[in-house]
Amino acid sequence: MSSFRSPALPLRSGIGLKPRHYPDVLAAVERGDAPAWAEIHPQNYFGAGGPPHRWLTAIAAHLPLSFHSVGLSLGSAAGTDPDELEALAALCARYAPAMVSDHLSWSNGPEDKFPDLLPIPYTHAALDHFAREVGRVQDRLGRTMLVENPSRYLAYAESDWSEVDFLHELCRRSGCGLLLDINNIEVSAFNLGLDPVSWLDAFDPAFVGEIHVAGHAVKDDDMGGRIAIDDHGSAVRPSCWALLERFIARAGPKPVLVEWDTDVPEFSVLMAEARAADRVLAREALDA
Repeated sequence: MSSFRSPALPLRSGIGLKPRHYPDVLAAVERGDAPAWAEIHPQNYFGAGGPPHRWLTAIAAHLPLSFHSVGLSLGSAAGTDPDELEALAALCARYAPAMVSDHLSWSNGPEDKFPDLLPIPYTHAALDHFAREVGRVQDRLGRTMLVENPSRYLAYAESDWSEVDFLHELCRRSGCGLLLDINNIEVSAFNLGLDPVSWLDAFDPAFVGEIHVAGHAVKDDDMGGRIAIDDHGSAVRPSCWALLERFIARAGPKPVLVEWDTDVPEFSVLMAEARAADRVLAREALDA
């Protein structure tokens, strides 16, 4: 088990940093109303230099950063992508982010990389593999990481563990923490016909180091039914806010990220969502 510790994010809301918002963030810093922190996909900054790094360096001088990786492919049979891990380690050394995370998924085959975060089976063998790979990443980075619960569209026919128990045992074995994506719980529960409230209530807040909220789409499928799509392309749904309030009431304040990755809105719209998250956190802080 790794025993490393990472610096903490502020117990406030953050935003996913998009290139179109670089000037807006720095202007907000000047006005004194910037978000408390920002999250990036580190794969977008694996190049050695250029404008992305100039902007990120300027923003990182004022805001803590969280690195939310989408490329380690921790669940691949061949193990973590070594090139991705080395590039991530170099970027961590350059920017010293407050948090690093990736997903309970795989995306690399023997000869291909897939543009999706694909599900893993919740078996004893998969847990052994995933704990080993998380430990490998943490040993290389010299820090703990968070692992995000997935959005699911189908379930494997047989499992040894529930998703929540699998993640809890992963934390115990590897020393990692959880990135609790509440929108993913809503999407998965809708698609699998389960109750999102009881699913959320099963998570142990002690393992949770960061929370994500986002919007999702619900569309007709090809079989006459409906399917929830985790597209991060709209405002956070009222039901997701209600689940966040429920969890924060039990867990206390946690860093909360507003994800909005497609159909990215104006900065003012994104900040309004972040302020809504801050209001949830502030209510709990006053009630505590």
